[in-house]
Amino acid sequence: MLNRRADKLELLRIAEAVALEKSIDKELIIDSMENGIAKAAKSKFGSENEIKVLIDRDSGDIGIFRKLTIVENPENSNLEISLDKAIELNQTNKDKKIGDEVLQPLPSFDFGRIAAQTAKQVISFNVREAERERQYNDFVDKKDTILSGIVKRLEFGNVIADLGRAEAIIQKNEMIPRENIKAGDRIKAYCYDVRRETRGQQIFLSRAHPKFMEKLFVQEVPEIYDGLIEIKSSARDPGSRAKICVKAIDTSLDPVGACVGMRGSRVQAVVNELQGEKIDIVNWSEDPAAVVANALSPAEVQRVNVDNDEKKLDVILSEENLSKAIGRRGQNVRLATKLLNYEINIMTDQEDSEKRQLEFKEKTENFVKNLELDETLGQLLVAEGFSSIDDIKDSAIEALIKIEGIEEDTAKELIDRAKEFYQKDQMEINNKIKDLGLESELINHKGLTPGMLVTLGEQNILKLSDFADLSSDELTGAYDVIKGERIKIKGFLEDFALSKNEADDLIMSAREKAYKDWEMWNGKEKNKINYFGKFEENNK
Repeated sequence: MLNRRADKLELLRIAEAVALEKSIDKELIIDSMENGIAKAAKSKFGSENEIKVLIDRDSGDIGIFRKLTIVENPENSNLEISLDKAIELNQTNKDKKIGDEVLQPLPSFDFGRIAAQTAKQVISFNVREAERERQYNDFVDKKDTILSGIVKRLEFGNVIADLGRAEAIIQKNEMIPRENIKAGDRIKAYCYDVRRETRGQQIFLSRAHPKFMEKLFVQEVPEIYDGLIEIKSSARDPGSRAKICVKAIDTSLDPVGACVGMRGSRVQAVVNELQGEKIDIVNWSEDPAAVVANALSPAEVQRVNVDNDEKKLDVILSEENLSKAIGRRGQNVRLATKLLNYEINIMTDQEDSEKRQLEFKEKTENFVKNLELDETLGQLLVAEGFSSIDDIKDSAIEALIKIEGIEEDTAKELIDRAKEFYQKDQMEINNKIKDLGLESELINHKGLTPGMLVTLGEQNILKLSDFADLSSDELTGAYDVIKGERIKIKGFLEDFALSKNEADDLIMSAREKAYKDWEMWNGKEKNKINYFGKFEENNK
């Protein structure tokens, strides 16, 4: 046992040295020592005893005590004591009452090999836990920042970086493609997550994240750091191309020029860090049409049709600018879509004209056929902004009689015919849904209208799982380049004016329902189908 004064002071010095080395509180080290000695003392005095150890913070004296509860009639001397005995033990206990705890001094003892090992394990464990907690607290505040470290090793394509007081991981998919990294290299990366793990904190870094580029611009452009220029959004195709949208808070500043720097020095510093990634800097505007025109550079945009409700942009340009706007493998328009968070449709002037003419013709034919109107009246309604029979059904008489040539009686008749058609159409649709054999889960899926359900059923999409396996492009339609020719691929629900974001929401909610706890039972075996269609077999 530590009996000599020199040994006692050495104990305090060890605690201080460990606390300094591990950057943790000295008090925590001493608490760990107390817990370790207490566990060792239990093996000496009996595990049924509740042992408390106190180390004097100045002298290093170690006091070992048994915790006893004051009761009227003690039955277990290892746990209980009478009030009279407690007062005899220490006069300070005279203020105690039944139910209170007192400390009974125990004699010091010499640590055996096993007891010493037990104490050491407890102390080591507590110190490691404190160090992990300290490291987590240090790095959780550094989330959403750029960290710098030394590449320690490479494991299966993942990079392990030494940050000084901890290690971080850059997963293979968070690296810039074709980037040559080797052990010993200094590396910068964006910290996007810090998690508590059983073995300590786990720090996740990324060099492919759009925020990495944004933080690099913050470092290189003082105006962004000072808050004079704001980064509105960014999008990256790591290792190839990126776009960043900036706004000047101070109207006297040119945000694009400030980010480029003199002779391109600022943007070039970012490009070098991103391994030559080409960066387009776009000036932000309240008008999405102006932003998309800049974002699709170098293509020259003729005009943009904006649908803010559906978050759609129809970009019209000449034939020679078409390939520029789309970019290699659709890269340019894809990055612009991410940058604006709008669905962008690229089309030529001729395609736009044909689209408008076709839409006008289809709407007119719909009115003529289903409401039994002459073609002139049908065209007049379309020209005045009525695009569907529902619009007429829900319209007020006052709105219709404002149209030249439509009187009150005609307006009433139009609304009545629209309501009659709607009721009849709904009955036919419901009957068709039954005949097609759609599952109730798909029928009740929020966001799908009866008309959509019929269309899906006609394409043999009868189950919620069938719908969940679709992509948004399969619903809304898309353009593809086949053998150098740009071809329009019609979507299943394209006629319902479904936006890409709405399609994504429908599909993701369907996947959540279809694959959540989907289990197939077969006798005593439970075959769980995971998201990827693989079977996992577990005993019931």
